[in-house]
Amino acid sequence: MTDSNPSFLGRISLAVGTFFSILGDGEFAAGVLRLRRGETLGETAGASAPTQAPTPAPAPQPAPTLKEASPDAALQLLGLLQRDARFIDFVEEDIKNYSDADIGAAARLVHDGCRATLREHFTIRPVRDEAEGARVTLVEGFDASSIRLTGNVVGKAPFNGSISHRGWRVDEVRLPKVAESHNAKVIAPAEVEL
Repeated sequence: MTDSNPSFLGRISLAVGTFFSILGDGEFAAGVLRLRRGETLGETAGASAPTQAPTPAPAPQPAPTLKEASPDAALQLLGLLQRDARFIDFVEEDIKNYSDADIGAAARLVHDGCRATLREHFTIRPVRDEAEGARVTLVEGFDASSIRLTGNVVGKAPFNGSISHRGWRVDEVRLPKVAESHNAKVIAPAEVEL
């Protein structure tokens, strides 16, 4: 997966995370709106972003070995989120003509269903046990797949900083087994009432 062409599973993760970030963080939502209007990061309406000194280029790392991700589990999760939370119905709905109160009420139902689905099928734990805002020291050799450095990242470890997000990891997956003939691409069948 690359930043310019994320995998299908990566796009699902990005969409779900962005969805909840927009609902929970007004400043983040405003930034998304600015990006949709074509403004660059850091711009505000009518203002340009302050210039920063360029950061030194990181030392070249060997290219990671990429593996092909099977979409079946991602499609199954989408189906579960649709079944239990009407997630796709909510995301695909054109909400321009709804009031904020109507959207908030619908988001509460979708949130409750998504949360129940995740808790039923996954054991999810924070990557870090410290509270957000706690000061930590990261020694050389820290797990860069579990911790992303943000802000003014220069030099080498040890790094001292504050936890801005504890992160999430999945300790256990309990997706239902499916029949060999199951078509994972049909995440919610059409319904015909007789």
